[in-house]
Formats: sequence, C-alpha cells, structure tokens
Amino acid sequence: EAIQSSCFSPDGSVIVVGTILGHWFAISAETREILSHHNDGSEPIQVVRFSPDGKMLAVGSRDNIIYIYQVADSYHKYNRIGRCTGHSSFISHLDWSADSTFVQSNSGDYELLFWNASVCRQIPQTSQLRDTEWASSTCTLTSVTLGIWPENADGTDVNASGRSNDKKVIATGDDFGKVKLYSYPVTQPK
Repeated sequence: EAIQSSCFSPDGSVIVVGTILGHWFAISAETREILSHHNDGSEPIQVVRFSPDGKMLAVGSRDNIIYIYQVADSYHKYNRIGRCTGHSSFISHLDWSADSTFVQSNSGDYELLFWNASVCRQIPQTSQLRDTEWASSTCTLTSVTLGIWPENADGTDVNASGRSNDKKVIATGDDFGKVKLYSYPVTQPK
C-alpha cells in the first residue's frame, strides 16, 4: 500500500505509517518488524502524531475523523479511546499540546478545531486554550501562523509548516516550490 503519512515515537524506536487505504502500522525502527496493524475506515490516513509523553496517538483520516489511541507496552500496543468527529472536511494537520492533553487540527475546508484528547470531545470555547503551549506547530491555520499566508492565498497555497525546537523560527513549504522561514510566532504578514 502507498504510504500517506508517518511519524516517529518520542523515543525514536517506532515508526507509525498511515496508508492510502485507511490502514496504519507501527513498525520497529530497528528491526523493521510490524508491531501492530490497524484499520480506520477506507480513506487515506492523512496525518499520524504521537503525544509528547508517548501515551497517546492521534490518527487523522480523510474521512473527517481523528482517531485517538492509548499507547502501551513500549509502543507495541494501541487501544482506541475514541473518535473526534466535527470537521466538515478531511483532516490535514494536527498538533498536540505540550502537556499531551489537547489536540488542535486543521481540515481541508480551512477549519481550526480543538479537542480534549482523553475523551474525544471538541472544545468550542477556544479562549480556554489561549495560553496553551503546543508541542509542535504543523497546523498551518492558527493564530500564531497568520503571517505565513501570502496576499490573495486561497487556503491551499501553504502545504506544510514546522517550528524549530527553540521555538524561534518556523519553516513553511508551499505550492510554488518555496521553503520560507519566519520568526515565530508569525502574527503579522511577511
């Protein structure tokens, strides 16, 4: 199966890969042995991401759902906690909060939604998360990435973003073949 997404466990010992047929696999990074295999629908798995503490895994699908798994036994066992439903389009990006409690996600129709991961509930009052520290910054549509969008952008022009470990710089990749660097946070244009 063609691979659509991938991520490493926090300790680097396991790689999770999501496929275009809705399957995802946990693979030993050292031996390449398949440790676990799961199926979440028949749509591509767009994004997979471990929580910073390594105790949960978020699986974002093209079926508009984020599946949350509890992780155990040194990244060998995965038990589904639930499904985060509420997006109107496919999941494109997601980030965990630094304390592994919340998830923020973008979808194909330019939504930014927030979730309490342990109970798979949407958090409609976004002001509650105003001061939340995010472990990564891969979501391209957030309050701290407003300035990465060029004038007259249609919402699909910026495909990827990633923040540096020291939280001073963010890099983006766009439809025009450009990699751009910005001071983080990017709340102003350019």
